[in-house]
Amino acid sequence: MNRQRIEPLEEPAATKRRFHPMQHRPNRSEGSPYFLEKWLLAKILELMGSPAVSFVLWDGQEVTISPATAVARISIRDRDALLRLVANPCLQFGELYCAGRVDVEGNLVEFLEALYQSRSQAPTGGLRQAILDWLNRPSPNNLLRARENIHHHYDIGNDFYKLWLDQQLLYTCAYFPSESTTLEQAQVAKMDHVCRKLQLKPGDQVVEAGCGWGALALHMAKHYGVRVSAYNIAEEQLAYARERARHEGMGGFIEYIEGDYREITGEFDAFVSVGMLEHVGVEHYRMLGDVIDRCLKQNGRGLIHSIGVNQPSLLNPWIERTIFPGAHPPSLGEMMKIFEPANFSILDVENLRLHYARTLEHWLHRYEAAVPRVDEMFGEPFVRAWRLYLSGSMSAFTAGELQLFQVVFTRAANNDIPWTREYLYAHGRGDGKL
Repeated sequence: MNRQRIEPLEEPAATKRRFHPMQHRPNRSEGSPYFLEKWLLAKILELMGSPAVSFVLWDGQEVTISPATAVARISIRDRDALLRLVANPCLQFGELYCAGRVDVEGNLVEFLEALYQSRSQAPTGGLRQAILDWLNRPSPNNLLRARENIHHHYDIGNDFYKLWLDQQLLYTCAYFPSESTTLEQAQVAKMDHVCRKLQLKPGDQVVEAGCGWGALALHMAKHYGVRVSAYNIAEEQLAYARERARHEGMGGFIEYIEGDYREITGEFDAFVSVGMLEHVGVEHYRMLGDVIDRCLKQNGRGLIHSIGVNQPSLLNPWIERTIFPGAHPPSLGEMMKIFEPANFSILDVENLRLHYARTLEHWLHRYEAAVPRVDEMFGEPFVRAWRLYLSGSMSAFTAGELQLFQVVFTRAANNDIPWTREYLYAHGRGDGKL
């Protein structure tokens, strides 16, 4: 198994040790904080938008700058960590947290949500921000790099994802018809929601770009009577998908293809992509639109499901470098670069932001229950990295920093479309039953 390791930053010799949050004791040998340290803490808060947090420094002294009641305390274990935070907080907070040189005492999700909500008060623009944006920019996402990026994230090993995803291994936003819906039920409901939007009927030919572990392709073939060509470049996912389809007797209805969206061939009644667009890169949206234009039949329908943002912006640099290399959640305006050049008509846009926040809440709860096993597999820096990633993602959706767009489209001259949205909520599939 190709296991990913998060390598911690090298600590100064005076403080280097394995980090155990509950066992840490201040190291007073480094001396007390001076005016400079307090000024730097104020600068960090300013860059963060002045959230209600306090700090505990390496000598044990607590420093509170905001008059509001702190939602969390940030422990900074050494002076070099403080300097790194000031230099590039968006990148260095994640790096230092994984290394145990920065920790959050309190509810991590609540702290990150407060941080996102305070960002509207943070200073923007200027030369410093321009330099940081340039330093933190993602690399161009050509075919070779796309394969490397996908392998980095999805070929960690199926055993890791089985610890905290639902039983069908759906690693995208679920759909919760009610508060009592379980994660397993919500993922089935999501697949039905997608299938109804595509108006699938028996005999349709469907192409899926980025099929993950194959659950949606299997669901479409099994419950809607369609034939599916499902593309993916993550080898472990494909092997799992093929074996599951064979085991359930659906191998003759689904072809799982090791290939990128750029390699799609043939003509299809429906195009679907769930959770793939984030990996494409805006510079390749025109190419994706050309691929869809080439493969979609005259009255074909398409659906793209993607994490997004309200305004074009860069992904958090720590997430882009450590968790999702090359990723870019688009704005709706950026997504139009897929559809407008090919003259596609947009039929429906839905934002499932709160559904993704709840999905992440389920994932985080399951992940925390599996932490002892994750630590055995990958080590403590990896455990902390994924805790921060899942907590930060949940907070970003709750605070409205991230969105979840489902966009349905067709060709401009296609008049064979519904007059109302009743078909989305018809009885039948979508009851959440496995």
